[in-house]
Amino acid sequence: MSDRQRCQYRHRRAGIALPRRLAALALAAGAALSMSAAEVQAQAQPQEAEDGIRVQRGGASIRQIVPVEVIEQQASQEYEQLKEEAQAKKTLVGDNNPQLVRLRAIAKRILPQTPRWNERAKQWKWEVNLINSKQVNAFCMPGGKIAFYSGLLDQLKLTDEEVAMVMGHEIAHALQEHARERAAQSEITNLGANVISQLFGFGNLGNMALGTGAQLLTLRFSRSDETEADLVGMDIAARAGYDPRAAVSLWQKMGAVSQSSAQSGSEFLSTHPSGRTRIAELEKHLPEVLPLYARAIDSSVGKLPPYRANMANLSGAPVDSGDDDRQKPLKK
Repeated sequence: MSDRQRCQYRHRRAGIALPRRLAALALAAGAALSMSAAEVQAQAQPQEAEDGIRVQRGGASIRQIVPVEVIEQQASQEYEQLKEEAQAKKTLVGDNNPQLVRLRAIAKRILPQTPRWNERAKQWKWEVNLINSKQVNAFCMPGGKIAFYSGLLDQLKLTDEEVAMVMGHEIAHALQEHARERAAQSEITNLGANVISQLFGFGNLGNMALGTGAQLLTLRFSRSDETEADLVGMDIAARAGYDPRAAVSLWQKMGAVSQSSAQSGSEFLSTHPSGRTRIAELEKHLPEVLPLYARAIDSSVGKLPPYRANMANLSGAPVDSGDDDRQKPLKK
């Protein structure tokens, strides 16, 4: 992105008149306060009622502050900038790289399941890219912009099933609009700073923060966001034919390498802590998603073999080429 484009984009983000932004904030806040109990209950309905995971999705009024088109446009621009920087450093992996081919093949199976949770996913221009870096990291930005870092695959020796759980988790953040909600909360904070600065005669000091609080790659999700992404991600991966029990082994691996990763400053593990509570929550919901997986591979829960995790030799190990047990091909 050129300096001129960045400048134009910042002006578009920050150039919304303060009264208009305050009006949007007041409208959203008023809506949240004035909704009837029936309306609140309707907005909090589970996303999918027929089978699989059911989660409550709130925050609709807050999200209205940031139009979905704005957050998706910003995500696209940040993603393009990330790719340009990686290209300049020669760390953006080429299309023929086996690991990138592997990631895109996994995504090809998962993506058809996404509209169940967000209809806009049908319109998204999905991208999957791999960056050659020791970072243990992965993300999916609003609008379907996915990136994995090779350190995540290398250090954790991820099987295809475990990659699907990571990918499902990150995609779930986008489907559930967690970044949009966090960006809206940031806008509320920044608007408050602006109002105070104007009231007390501090000129445009408050404006300095406007439009800068929603840098998508630095947003921190809440614990409830993480739990929701775990469950929704496990659901869509299971529907795509990936064993959801891999979610448990994934976070066991995360726990096994978290101490060394914390010392090296792993961004992914600092924002995705592993722990007994997280694993217990995943295990609790396995009965809801194992039937989805069994159905996807034309089997039944009772016929599923014990899950085999490759927990040995995680640190510095070569990348695993796939699962210990190759699953049967999907029925067409």
